[in-house]
Amino acid sequence: MSSQAADLTSLGTPQPPIPPPPFNVPPAETLTPSQISQNPSLALEKYKKKDAVKVIVRFRAIGNAPILKQNLYKINASNKFQAVIQFLRRELNYKASDPLFLYINSAFSPAPDEIVANLVKCFNTDGHLIINYCTSAAWG
Repeated sequence: MSSQAADLTSLGTPQPPIPPPPFNVPPAETLTPSQISQNPSLALEKYKKKDAVKVIVRFRAIGNAPILKQNLYKINASNKFQAVIQFLRRELNYKASDPLFLYINSAFSPAPDEIVANLVKCFNTDGHLIINYCTSAAWG
């Protein structure tokens, strides 16, 4: 009997079983429209998450705009285009009153509230988002 008692103590006290979660919630990325309509808080959870994906942005100077020492940068895809504008102003040491115009692929200027991921999906070139910048209006 002493050997059995030794065996039981070496195992330690038994732990209570882990209870199952109150309900099974699939990850937010795999939600179907019917699941979202049944529980809208799941949809909110999906959109509250920040996207950690980074995209490569290539800056190109036009006209008399100063040239950056480094023209390739990685930024979060979930950022708004306003963050790109502010970043470029910091890199160029421009004040808010200094004129700065940004264009995508030498064609158009996106709205400041546009999401960078959407711009990359639609207008990427070789996996980069090419942003031309200048101190006077050039296109569009």
